[in-house]
Amino acid sequence: MDDDLDIICVDPGEDPAAMERIRTLLASQDLEIDSGVEEFVTFQHYGRVLACAGLEGQVVKCVAVDPSLQGREVLLPLMTEMTYVALDRGVTHLFIYTKPDYRPHFEACGFHHLATVPGVVTLLENTPRGLPAYCEQLAHLRRYRDKVGAVVLNANPFTLGHRHLLSRAVADCEVLHVFVVAERSSSFTFDERYRLVVAGVEEMPERDRIMVHRGSAYLVSRATFPSYFLKDSGVVDRAGTGLDLLIFRQHIAPALGITDRYVGTEPFCPVTRAYNADMHRWLEAEPLAADPVRVHEIPRVARDGVAISASEVRRRLANKDLVALAGLVPAPTLALLTTKVQADRPRAELVPAAVG
Repeated sequence: MDDDLDIICVDPGEDPAAMERIRTLLASQDLEIDSGVEEFVTFQHYGRVLACAGLEGQVVKCVAVDPSLQGREVLLPLMTEMTYVALDRGVTHLFIYTKPDYRPHFEACGFHHLATVPGVVTLLENTPRGLPAYCEQLAHLRRYRDKVGAVVLNANPFTLGHRHLLSRAVADCEVLHVFVVAERSSSFTFDERYRLVVAGVEEMPERDRIMVHRGSAYLVSRATFPSYFLKDSGVVDRAGTGLDLLIFRQHIAPALGITDRYVGTEPFCPVTRAYNADMHRWLEAEPLAADPVRVHEIPRVARDGVAISASEVRRRLANKDLVALAGLVPAPTLALLTTKVQADRPRAELVPAAVG
């Protein structure tokens, strides 16, 4: 990199003037600022931002280089500086989403390909051992059976609807792997959600045939998938699910010998309903080297004619309606929800009135 460029880190919440200059550069590349970025690395020349890259957690976002710097090999030093910023935050494992045409540029910076939705988006990571090492860990847990199932849950929180899905799935296969997505934007923490799934499975008579896994960065979340370079919200949703399902079929399923995947029908959310449709495309129909994974949609269990959903549980929780919650969630979940309700109530509600 030329010496006439200054390396300046920008906190989005503390330097609105610099953020406006970053916004101008991104707009010139038909990009937008991703609201989740926690810190930007910029290369500036007399205050003008000529290159930038943002970081949110483990994900590098909003990478742009001014055309005036073409041929000056700016991307590699920019990504190197981003690595130092991530290290200062305790992050060593980085991911980047980009347009497929830009894949070779990031591979030249030390990133390694994970999956591509053709013509839309590519996902890469900054280590050759990340996904292979994760799959090797999973392979140690493989049980060799003819029919091995999988369910991926957010479980925000774990409900009787989730338990019904697991019961139907495990009844249809010999071993069931349950993955709890490490979703940062959920109402319940990942540890809470994981513990509730484990506790809920422990109550099931088929528990010896069910294995619960902590989610990983290789289960792509809609919350972490960036939208700054995809303007159409429908394309954003389909791109994220495409990456998620490609990684699952090509890497996770072979590691565990998964042959079938189970999901609940979706009567409420159009995004999730589209995700179910995408499962049939990417797991079953798309011609890939990896074996297809059969997809089964299980009708949701209902209470009083309404399908049980985590969103309904969260609504009842907001209303502190423990009586209704008791019919929607298993005992371990109800115990946690009761604790939350009691913690939120004013002390006067919890102390019995004195008897005169």
